Amino acid sequence: MTEGGPGWWPDVPLGAGVGRVALDGNGLAALAKPEGTLSHPNGPGEESRSLVCAPYDEKEECFFWTDAAGAVRKLWLINRLDSVTSGLILAATHAELARAVKAQFRQRQVQKVYQALVFGRPRQEEELWKDRLAVHQRGGHIRTRAGGGRLPAQSRMTLVRTLAGPPRLSLLQLEPHTGRSHQLRVQCAKRQLPIVGDRTYGDFAANKAFAKAGGPKRMFLHSLRTAFDYEFGGRTHPFAAEAPLPPEFSAFG
Repeated sequence: MTEGGPGWWPDVPLGAGVGRVALDGNGLAALAKPEGTLSHPNGPGEESRSLVCAPYDEKEECFFWTDAAGAVRKLWLINRLDSVTSGLILAATHAELARAVKAQFRQRQVQKVYQALVFGRPRQEEELWKDRLAVHQRGGHIRTRAGGGRLPAQSRMTLVRTLAGPPRLSLLQLEPHTGRSHQLRVQCAKRQLPIVGDRTYGDFAANKAFAKAGGPKRMFLHSLRTAFDYEFGGRTHPFAAEAPLPPEFSAFG
């Protein structure tokens, strides 16, 4: 069995609804995470709600488990998504590969494409959003604020379509050039385009009315596509993956 190849994966205890959407010859994989699933367990007893139903080593940033043959297996996590965000998460089958790919994220060489359903309509069909964010962590919860912060945040926004409503909804394509915590959620809210179902930065009254009218109970933010080149084993390797929009989005497409 080749490490990281297709035959390596059946023993990986993927979480409920998690699927593999891409895999390259080095063992780099793209997984599609459902809304509500944790990128990794944050504490004891949370393994069943995680991307992989296994303990997680915070220092090594990897999952670990014992397979049917009694061997210890590991899967390294490359990036993370909020539990309420669905879509692509990358993972590597060995540490050296994980380090090589993470280097691309640090150097901002990774193209990331999200789609979001928001209340309202942007003033322009395409804009480059630039903000300064402040990120705070209290009691294990991250909160981000636009304005008055020191962290630069940039995202490219493109309007995909607008639905007349009521309520008036727009599907946006968002391409973050930086990777700040809750960046897209805060940047949308700042421009009076709160993401549908966002309980932290969104419009409480609009979310309540949307749910009362039968709208799906989720936050409508999805990591759709990623593409980049990375250096490994003395060669350059291209990688691209896509996690199609969940069915909940199709009703508003």
